[in-house]
Amino acid sequence: MWKKIFGKTGQSNNDNGTALLEQIDRNSLPRHIAIIMDGNGRWANGKGMVRSVGHTAGVKALKRTLKAAIALDLEAMTVYAFSTENWKRPPTEVDFLMKLFSDYLEKELAEMDEDNVCIKFIGRVNELSPGLQKQIRDAEQRTADNTGVRFTVAVNYGGQDEMVRAVQSLARDVKAGSLEPENIDSKLLESRLDTSDLPPVDLVIRTSGDMRLSNFLIWQTAYAEFWFTDTNWPDFGKEQLAEALLDFSKRDRRFGGLNEKK
Repeated sequence: MWKKIFGKTGQSNNDNGTALLEQIDRNSLPRHIAIIMDGNGRWANGKGMVRSVGHTAGVKALKRTLKAAIALDLEAMTVYAFSTENWKRPPTEVDFLMKLFSDYLEKELAEMDEDNVCIKFIGRVNELSPGLQKQIRDAEQRTADNTGVRFTVAVNYGGQDEMVRAVQSLARDVKAGSLEPENIDSKLLESRLDTSDLPPVDLVIRTSGDMRLSNFLIWQTAYAEFWFTDTNWPDFGKEQLAEALLDFSKRDRRFGGLNEKK
């Protein structure tokens, strides 16, 4: 099955990853993994290339990782593609990234649909270009009924901004008289988040060595496990994903309580 899905590229890493993935107990998998895809620029700089080459390589890493998630039948995977703070980058880089998102949808959507992936975008999508917004709407509509991996892409997204928008939504209801403040609880707040249809994040993976959330899913990761690697995102693949999942399976998750088995 694995060779059929992944082909023969990167054979050594592929073989190692396949062996590791086959060791994973499917019953110990997280329901929802979130990935901070960091290190595209560092990867390119280390090879004496421009940053855009790193971003292009990062798209290939994303495809490899999504394919692994599909093979494992993971329930949900959310990736941090572009933050609300990333607009501070040079305009040429921002423009390239927006084109990369557009090209990704154009080239990969049919295959994702065939793989039964349900794709969704979160963040201030309404602030993107009209053309990209239409591609996003079309992609979401085309895959809406798919029952495989729920693949969420955070674009023009910030966790603090998401919280502000959720609170503003509740405040409008209070102002309109349709909601009493004392009736606001965590479940109601969660219903106003961009990820309201997803389970809480079980595992956060961050590449390229930094160890922080960087304003990503700050509510949803309240009890998530974290796995960090020095590997830059373009070099990430099923071997690293398998290592993260195997490590996750050994974690003692108590959610603030005690493990009665110990």
